[in-house]
Amino acid sequence: MTAVKEAIRRPIGHFAGRSLAGLVAVAGAGVGFGVLLMLVRFHWEPLYHADHEVAEWFNALVAPHHPLVTVLQAITDLGGRPVLIWLVTIAVLGLLIRRQGRLAVYLIITGVGGLILDPSLKALVGRLRPVVDVPITHAPGNSFPSGHALGSFVAYGALLLVFLPAMAPRWRRPAIALAGLLVFLVGLTRIALGVHFVSDVLGGWLLGVAWLGVTAYAFRLWRRERGRPVPPIGEGLEPEAGKEISPASDEEHVLEHPRSSLAELLVGWVLVFGVLYAFGMYVSHHAGGTFLDTLDTAVPRWFAARRTDSLNDLSWWWSKFGDTHAILLVSLVFCPLVLAVWKRWRPVLFVVLAMFGELSLFLVSARVVDRPRPPVTNLDGHLPTSSFPSGHIAATICLWSAMAIIVFARTDRWWRWLFVAMVVIMPVGVATSRMYRGMHHPTDFMGAILLGTLWIGLLCWVVRPNADVRQGNRPAIESEQVHELDDELARAGRED
Repeated sequence: MTAVKEAIRRPIGHFAGRSLAGLVAVAGAGVGFGVLLMLVRFHWEPLYHADHEVAEWFNALVAPHHPLVTVLQAITDLGGRPVLIWLVTIAVLGLLIRRQGRLAVYLIITGVGGLILDPSLKALVGRLRPVVDVPITHAPGNSFPSGHALGSFVAYGALLLVFLPAMAPRWRRPAIALAGLLVFLVGLTRIALGVHFVSDVLGGWLLGVAWLGVTAYAFRLWRRERGRPVPPIGEGLEPEAGKEISPASDEEHVLEHPRSSLAELLVGWVLVFGVLYAFGMYVSHHAGGTFLDTLDTAVPRWFAARRTDSLNDLSWWWSKFGDTHAILLVSLVFCPLVLAVWKRWRPVLFVVLAMFGELSLFLVSARVVDRPRPPVTNLDGHLPTSSFPSGHIAATICLWSAMAIIVFARTDRWWRWLFVAMVVIMPVGVATSRMYRGMHHPTDFMGAILLGTLWIGLLCWVVRPNADVRQGNRPAIESEQVHELDDELARAGRED
């Protein structure tokens, strides 16, 4: 028994000796949170008055200024669960692809712990949210501690600890400062928007320090017990993994001739806009009596005469596949995975330019052509943009075409044909739903096809997204090894 105790005490002693200041800080944060929790739970009068006075002051300052409210809401979303869960999930998948299972497990445990602590402590304390004179926004649930403050501290802190080794030493301190500033701003917005008291945010930060510190020290203790060196925390959790988790360490340059490529893209953008403008003006103002005019009149009326409640619901959902949120969500999942597998920025740049170019071409063309919607009931109501070309359809074409071009050239597996099929299925489905809902003419669909085809073709010629494949680049994990990813989590806790 004595030998066992000594075996346990030895690594803990080494660990504590090297990290005494950190342990004191973590313990202090835990004690501070406990004291604050008691003060809130038992309604300590000075804290109660201070919280309410600050809430009223911020409400009077922020409520009259709608642009400021918009900025605050955009910042506070960076600490919300959707953004944080997306960041951690993408990071975990990337780490598994790069065969860094231990770091993936650390992110999972740390993130899940934060998700559990937030609602459980809110239910325990049962504190109501602030009541202000001019409500700005609404948040469900109880108030203490702030979930945004806790979640942002834990998520951004954990991601920073994992990916610090991938950064050059000169960028590490700015990255830490930027993460700290972001966490501070998220907490500040919760107070300014009137959904949390100051003590709620302070409690979230203190709990975040304690939980992140416990998980980080547990990880470092695990390394010590297995005979691995425990570097300063400023170097990250696993410095030796820096090269593997670096986004694109093998890429020398994204584009061989960036200046000439930029010039080609600008000239090409202007030419594509010219074609869209000419076609849009023709079908909008000069195609009367032609087959295109008959098509634009008959098809919307045919759809409108066959509307049912079930088809209305189905068309609404299918139309959502082409809206900004869905397109952005798919892009934000696809691009990090491509970066994790192939370690190249060029395919990511290809997708980004595809979406940015599509959006700019659509907005300018719609503004200049200014075509009215079809003369039937528009189920989506009044929209700020005109009918030509369809932004939903054009975005769907550009996104799925860009993804198919990248995937098809980079794998020989059967599922690459699914991306090819989606290039047809998704735009046709979105186009049908948009015309059914009376939001677009058939020639708006043609304009979207014209936009997508010309712009994607131009990008393929200028960017050459798959140039590295011809140069022999291989993915971080071969296609036939995909099934091995499930084994990474199981092996993560085992000794090498």
